[in-house]
Amino acid sequence: MDIKKRIEELRGIIEYHNDKYYNQDDAEISDYEYDQLSLELRKLEKEYPEFATYDSPTQKVGGTVKRELRKVQHDVPVISLQDVFSKGEVYNFVNKMIQELESPTFVVERKVDGLSVVLRYYDGKLTEGITRGDGEIGESVYENLLEIKSIPRTLPSKLPYLEVRGEVYMSNEAFEKANQKQEEIGGKTYQTARNLAAGTLRQLDPSVVRERNLDIYVFNLEISQGREFTSHSESLEWLSLQGFPVSPGFKICKTADEVWDCISKIGESRWQLSFGIDGAVVKVDSLEDRRRLGITSKVPRWAVAFKYPPEQKETVVEDIIIQVGRTGRLTPLAILKPVKIAGTTVSKATLHNQDYIDSKDIQIGDTVIIQKAGDIIPEVLKSIPDKRPDSAKRYIIPDKCPICGAPTLREENGVEIRCTGSACLAQAIRGIIYFASKDAMNIEGLGPSSVEALMSEGYIKDVADIFHLEDYREELIDKGIVGREKSIDNLLKAIERSKENDIDRLITGLGIRNVGKQTARVLASSFTDMESIEKATYEQLIVLPDFGEIMVRDILEFFSKEENIILIDRLKKAGINMKSKVLGTIKDDRFSGKTFVLTGTLPTMTRDEATQRIQMYGGKVSGSVSKKTSYVLAGEDAGSKLTKAQNLGVQILNEEDFKKMLE
Repeated sequence: MDIKKRIEELRGIIEYHNDKYYNQDDAEISDYEYDQLSLELRKLEKEYPEFATYDSPTQKVGGTVKRELRKVQHDVPVISLQDVFSKGEVYNFVNKMIQELESPTFVVERKVDGLSVVLRYYDGKLTEGITRGDGEIGESVYENLLEIKSIPRTLPSKLPYLEVRGEVYMSNEAFEKANQKQEEIGGKTYQTARNLAAGTLRQLDPSVVRERNLDIYVFNLEISQGREFTSHSESLEWLSLQGFPVSPGFKICKTADEVWDCISKIGESRWQLSFGIDGAVVKVDSLEDRRRLGITSKVPRWAVAFKYPPEQKETVVEDIIIQVGRTGRLTPLAILKPVKIAGTTVSKATLHNQDYIDSKDIQIGDTVIIQKAGDIIPEVLKSIPDKRPDSAKRYIIPDKCPICGAPTLREENGVEIRCTGSACLAQAIRGIIYFASKDAMNIEGLGPSSVEALMSEGYIKDVADIFHLEDYREELIDKGIVGREKSIDNLLKAIERSKENDIDRLITGLGIRNVGKQTARVLASSFTDMESIEKATYEQLIVLPDFGEIMVRDILEFFSKEENIILIDRLKKAGINMKSKVLGTIKDDRFSGKTFVLTGTLPTMTRDEATQRIQMYGGKVSGSVSKKTSYVLAGEDAGSKLTKAQNLGVQILNEEDFKKMLE
């Protein structure tokens, strides 16, 4: 083997996966596979020091800083832990500490699988929250952290300065709900709870964080001005009294046997936890001992992280079927011989796309190895060709939609294959579910099961048919398709109420690619009615707040299709509001041409109320600060947006200033 070539190859692979994991929050390989690559590289660099370099990924934390978020220098370097993978390595660490220290004790904790953050408190008040970044410089996610209910904003002990480190994560239940919502609207499902938690925390819109119910466990006290502690366990107990959720179920141990017993018990119970873990951490408890041991350039000498290998099982691919999403994307799904893994029975797993199937060499009838990505989502790792039966069949995603028979088309320069049919039943079902969802027209009682039942019975074929269900009231009651008389009447009332929605909900419900709630609100506050939006030009759209090339192209393409214009006309004839209520209530245009950004908590107004006032007078509201921002309306706990506005010289308003502008 050419050692130098292998080292360079490993560095390239690890840098690629570092970027996917830390910066794109879209890991392609499991933590265990990544750890094995890192382990091989560290071993080769140790054996062949002549090939070691200062910029090797073994010498760095891994993440970089997203450009959109404010950079913050860490007071204490945020470093990783040394990973170990065997009982022998754990015993070596513990026994070495026993030899070097006087009667040390150890704390063993669960290693929660999430995104590491640092919280800063001045005089007991939360003032900043920072991601790990590259270990020296992170990015401020303060406003997003305010949306995590378990993070205390104020503390009973008003220390001059306190800094703690924790792990932001998403519970298994919250993750499943997020994926279920994606499936209902035909969107892309997420691979792991860790990826989704990390991606959510780095969003520029805090409402996304609130919606996805992130949580946190604090696992280390970094700085505590005005109070001294002798041990890590003592600091955790004090932090708990301050209102922090601290490392759950941590244990104090004295011997290597006790440490290993604790690690083993954590491993045995991890499938019963409500959140994901990717290991167990062993730390020297004494803070004085920690200071004495110090750190290397990358890891502390007083702690190690034991990584559990993911549970893997063999099973058989009995079939591969296609699911068609709301946007027409065809997703292959492996139907597996049921097997119990990581605490649950698995009978299916997504195969993502044709490239994935081909690269893994997966055929119908194959014996395959599966595991749960992040111990949650079933994934097929690889096939076992040696066990392939003669009857095995290679699978190719069909060139015709299995639901409607329309031709399928692979995206240019992409891996997705989509149905081109405009009357595809699968797309229609998911599209109607999305149209009626809470984020769109908010028609209570018209969930997935009701939509499917009504479509299978022929009562609705598209969203416009929803508004003619009143004509079939008696039939629906008699058949009991979506419930009896009370349920039907409640549904019909909800449908009638939805006709009065502002057009932002209608725009959202139409399911235009890359157009969500915020984009729809901007459109509703920029155009007087749906007809104006239909006729909008590229030049009119591209100048709107937060609108980019791709989004504008998707909007123009949607309204260029005759079937969409016909659908909107049918909705109009059914009595759906087609006028912007925001612009319709404008008494004067004092804010015309002005763009506001809201940050923090206002004393008497909610953000929605302030947004409505701005739009009533012709102004626009954006989610991010730029040179084009006219004003930043800042309340209590204003974070990075306020800082950016100050740096750019944007005028800052408080609520009193804003109210004077409204007088």
